[in-house]
Parts: sequence; structure tokens; C-alpha cells
Amino acid sequence: MHPAFSVIFFTVTSGAGYGLFAITALYHGLSEHQVMSSEQILLSSGIALVLITAGLISSTFHLANPKNAWRAISRVRTSWLAREGLLAILFYPIALAYLYLVWSNAAGAVLTGSAILTAVWAIATVFSTGMIYACLKTIRQWNNALTPVNYILLGVMLGAIIYALVASMGEGMTQGVITTSAYIIGLAALSKCVYFFWVGVPAGSTINTATSFTNSMVRLLDVGHTAGTFLTDEFGYQVAHTRLIALRWVVAIFAFALPAIMVWMSLSTLSVTTAYSVALLSAFAGVVIERWLFFAEARHVVNLYHGSQQC
Repeated sequence: MHPAFSVIFFTVTSGAGYGLFAITALYHGLSEHQVMSSEQILLSSGIALVLITAGLISSTFHLANPKNAWRAISRVRTSWLAREGLLAILFYPIALAYLYLVWSNAAGAVLTGSAILTAVWAIATVFSTGMIYACLKTIRQWNNALTPVNYILLGVMLGAIIYALVASMGEGMTQGVITTSAYIIGLAALSKCVYFFWVGVPAGSTINTATSFTNSMVRLLDVGHTAGTFLTDEFGYQVAHTRLIALRWVVAIFAFALPAIMVWMSLSTLSVTTAYSVALLSAFAGVVIERWLFFAEARHVVNLYHGSQQC
């Protein structure tokens, strides 16, 4: 699949924003010891909303006719894209209601319930984004349960790093926040490694498996066209396997290894703010590459019709 920058930017930034909002709300609503002041919570939530909004705006750039973006929510019963759009729109009033409670110094069950609802709604929105790709049976690399899981974990990982960075600027920073971010980084790394192992060498269906004739060689006699088409440009994006494998190692280093090292160093040699600043830059770069790989490694079965013996 062709890795469109607008979609990469959308999925990374909005995922980080929803992850940050979920972490902020859960810490505030469920933690007995408040890590952040009300001002810091509003700052963290504001950053999350900026990331979410920037991502949603960028997603419209991938549309051939952006003015028809409203149609994306017209098929809620059958389309994960429509569900994602509806959840994203409804998230704003839910988030603003929670922020109003924070601003007014509310407490008790109302605040806790609002925080949990906001966090669950944020995670559900990211889940819907992942399911847009996971529901496509025509692309083997996406059609599995790890796709939405990775979307959620990577978004929460970026959110946890930003949360710790904002918390480090105040007086309530605790070792529990550092430990939590370390666990989330490890869990996201494990999930992505399992995904890479399951995908294996980037490949998809072959003509034999697509036609169920697996006992003999099947080949395409005529591709049906003499020049490139939209399908060959959008779905026939090809990258050398050696490059894809090399980029997987880049993802492992920048998205997971270096941030984990920075988190560990924040406990000893480096200041928390410095360590998490480096971790955030590295993690964002790594996740952007990971998302590019997510699209570049995908092989749509339509490529079989256009002459590829393996898609």
C-alpha cells in the first residue's frame, strides 16, 4: 500500500493525543496521590486535544474531495471508518465536560465517572481506527487482532511519555509514573515484535493460494492493461524486502529501545525532564517509521490481477 503522509501523521498524532488524554484522565480520576495540579492536567489535556485535532484535520487531506468528509460518518452500522468519525466527534463534548469538572475543582464519583468515560471513549476511538485496517480481509498483514492492539498500545505509549514529561515540570512527579511508562513501552515493544514475527518476510497471498490451486503452478497470462492505473499506484507500492527488514530494526531502536534507556536513565544520571524529552523525540520518530512500514508492508490481493505473482 502507498504510505500517504497525511494518514501517517493522522494515525500517529491522534493516537498520541487520545493516549495522552486517557492516561491523564485515569491518573486524575483513579489515583489517590495526585501527580499533577489542576493547571498541569489542563495543560496535558490541551496538548492532547491539539494533537487529536491536528491529526483529524490531516486525515481529510487524503480524501480526493475533502468537502465530502462528512459522508464518512453516514455508515455507522457497517463501517469502522464511520464509527471512528462518530466517536471522534462525540469525544470533544465528553472531554470538555471532564475538563470543566477539573477547572471547577470537582471531586467524588462525578469526577471519577467522567474521567473513566473520557479515557474509555479515547481508547475506543483509537480501537476503531485500528479496526479500519484490521477488518480488510484482502490484506493479510492487517487482517488480525494485533492491528488494533498495536494502534492502542503505541498511542498510549506516546501519551504516557508526554504525560511523564508534563508531570516532571511540577512537584508531584512520582516513581510510579516512571514505572508505568516503562511497562507500557515494554508492552508495546512486545506486541509489535509479535506482529513482526507473525507477518514474517513481507508477503501476502499468491496466485495459487488465491485460486486454491496449490498442487501445481498457476500463472497470469494477461494483466488486462498496458499502463499503470490507480490500483497499481495505490495498492502496488513495492519496497525491497531488505529495506523493510532494516527499517524494522530502526523501529525497534528508536520507538522502544532508546526511550526505554532514557526512562531508565531518568532514575539515576539524567533529569526526568531531559530524559523524557529525548525519549519523546525518539519514540515519535520511531512510531512514524513504524506506521510507514505498516502501510509499505501491506500487500493487497488486487496485485495478483495486475501481474504480481505474489502480493
